[in-house]
Amino acid sequence: MKDILKYKNFIGSAHFSMEDEVFYGKIMGINDLISFEGSSVKELKISFEEAVEDYVYLCEKMRKDPFKSYKGSLNVRIGPDLHKKAAENAAMQSITLNQYIRKAISKEVNEESEPYSVDKSKN
Repeated sequence: MKDILKYKNFIGSAHFSMEDEVFYGKIMGINDLISFEGSSVKELKISFEEAVEDYVYLCEKMRKDPFKSYKGSLNVRIGPDLHKKAAENAAMQSITLNQYIRKAISKEVNEESEPYSVDKSKN
């Protein structure tokens, strides 16, 4: 992974603007837009950590969960050929396409497939 900052379970993007000669980023995985910047990598890291601390403090004060919530469902656009191959592989494993995709994503993020609360007969 590159151009990513991590602090207290938060992830921040990291970019550089040649025009402004500044490093900048935003906290990812939250419902709000919180940005930070610095004139060096060291300053960017400090600014990111301060932004996280300020955001967590404000969320606690407002009794708000700082992290974005996820529904557990998503729409993914892939090409027809990949869609066909995935469906065929799922059929060959006697599982649904949803189960196949969940298994592939779980493998990619290095986690075991987690059970979920949605009715599995629909997946």
